[in-house]
Amino acid sequence: MRKEYMMTPGPTPVPAEVLLSQARPMFHHRTPVFTELLIAVEEGLKYVFETKNDVLMFSASGTGVMESAVANLLSAGDKVICCSNGKFGDRLVKINEAYGIDVIKLVYEWDQVVNPDDIKRELDANPDIKAVFVVQSETSTGVLSDIKTIGSIVKDYAAVLVVDSITGIGAVECKTDEWNLDVVMTGSQKGLMMPPGLACVSVSDKAWAAVEKSTLPKFYFSWKKSADSLHKSAPTTPFTPPVSLIVGLGEALRLMREEGLENIIRRHAILADAARKGSEAMGLKLFAPAEGRGNAVTPVWVPEGVDGGKLVKLLKEKYGITIAGGQDHLKGKIFRIGHLGYFDKFDIMTTLAGVEMVLSELGYPVTLGMGVQAAEKVFMENAF
Repeated sequence: MRKEYMMTPGPTPVPAEVLLSQARPMFHHRTPVFTELLIAVEEGLKYVFETKNDVLMFSASGTGVMESAVANLLSAGDKVICCSNGKFGDRLVKINEAYGIDVIKLVYEWDQVVNPDDIKRELDANPDIKAVFVVQSETSTGVLSDIKTIGSIVKDYAAVLVVDSITGIGAVECKTDEWNLDVVMTGSQKGLMMPPGLACVSVSDKAWAAVEKSTLPKFYFSWKKSADSLHKSAPTTPFTPPVSLIVGLGEALRLMREEGLENIIRRHAILADAARKGSEAMGLKLFAPAEGRGNAVTPVWVPEGVDGGKLVKLLKEKYGITIAGGQDHLKGKIFRIGHLGYFDKFDIMTTLAGVEMVLSELGYPVTLGMGVQAAEKVFMENAF
């Protein structure tokens, strides 16, 4: 027998309280019991998103609400800006193109942040742009882009700002209303500490105005249907919801309120700092640039002479620690340590110890304990 550690940027570990809450007997979704639950969950989501706007829920992964944003905001032939500095920025481009949208691509290297000035330049040059799509926290690279500044720019134009915060919400600051973020999206299996299967999206008044003009086809992912059901005297959903997942989300949001959003963000910052300093103490190089390192996942370059695939495989098969490898052209070149959601100090130290042992077994000249020691120092100097 051995204990397994899931240190990926999604899915992420689920607290026992959340798992147990989902074991309660099933109840019907057209009952006062479900209405009471839905009202509480909606208020909890507004707290986490830091918004007064509606937060709509769908049975989907994050990609589902990414697609819903395109289908509900746009019409065929509309012009948009898509910022791409990783796999999920690329996905936003592909979804828009699948719906016949005219995409202005702002493409960056995967270790670069999105430049807000580039967005302003394109908005000035193209007054007919209907939306700007940007990823706040790129799961594939750990790069964090400055959506606060981007929000301050886009608010002065007709375009709607659409933010993929799927690996951001619950790990880094994302002040939806204060930062003028019209649409913000997340998935349940990330900072919300839930199993996969739910996706959430907040919608501003500016975004609703765009919804009214949209002619793209939508049915299940219709924001209007979802909002109309949410605004009934007895709030409900337009279609059968995943009741047990919503029960679990209610418990997860209760735990988040109990910890407090500011404390959650601080905890993630400290965990990320420990992961980064621990990696550097082993002589490893960080992938994300200093000016754009998010606190949800730490990507690290695989050292020269080490097989990145073997590193990830050995860590899981021998030590029970699951981390993520690189994606697309970075496969085998980086590995990613996730720490968003239900993570604490010893998750980081255990993972760093495992990485040290695997690197040593693969012939990399690491001094055992150096990474763990660096992480310990961070935790001892920064309580949470």
